[in-house]
Amino acid sequence: MIKAENIQKNYGSFHLSCSIQVPSGCICALVGQNGAGKSTAFKAILNLIQIDGGKIEILGKTPQDFDRQRIGVVLSDSLFSGYLTTRDFLPVLNSLYTHFEKEKFLQMAEQFQLPLNKKIKDFSSGMKAKLKIIIAITHQADLLILDEPTAGLDVIARNEVLDMLRTYMSENERRSILISSHISSDLENLCDELYLIENGQILLHETCDVLFNDYALLKLTPAQYEQLDKQYLLRKRKESFGYSVLTNQRQFYAENYPEIVIEKGTIDECIAMMAKGETL
Repeated sequence: MIKAENIQKNYGSFHLSCSIQVPSGCICALVGQNGAGKSTAFKAILNLIQIDGGKIEILGKTPQDFDRQRIGVVLSDSLFSGYLTTRDFLPVLNSLYTHFEKEKFLQMAEQFQLPLNKKIKDFSSGMKAKLKIIIAITHQADLLILDEPTAGLDVIARNEVLDMLRTYMSENERRSILISSHISSDLENLCDELYLIENGQILLHETCDVLFNDYALLKLTPAQYEQLDKQYLLRKRKESFGYSVLTNQRQFYAENYPEIVIEKGTIDECIAMMAKGETL
């Protein structure tokens, strides 16, 4: 669905240099701290900014030539006119999209309690976020590109947005999503693959199965750290008790070092360790 190879973009001291692929039928997450490069990567993929190098394909075509009818987009800084109502979007979407599903739009607006005649400026943050997703998924898009769609939402609103995405994927096994977020808990039960970006660079790319099954934090005393086989260690962090160490071979250390403390890795821990931990 998406193939971005070595895309380059320079903004003063910030330099984006990354590769991202989203296969058919897959939900891929791009995670990282605020300012890590997530939004810049999305805008590059969508041809909203001119890149300085690299190659991008969406649905087998260049960003200049791809069929925008087949893509649903939510950007973190996209805004609605506050004086429009939900009902006002119906003729706009009908003119923009050949396959706009008016009845589905109205059904989802009712399901997620979005009043048709209320002005957008009077919507809560959660209502605005849900409206953006409904607009993105009601024209039979094959691919969603979603930049921070749950940012600033409470837990209930975030869960409703994520449920909408799960339903969207269940309707067609060939659909795909590229989603960015700095709220890692939103992604743990949603995504198939994960990219970690920091300072415009991809630090980590794994399937979520591998991430949750094979990654772990080792809690080590100084003596344990010195005696440890370090060939499968990725990052370390000094602690009051000794060291926390990130590995992608949890089973190896569980079998060979039964005396050490091993904690299952989370997305948050992987982000913190890969972004801020010391290299070995």
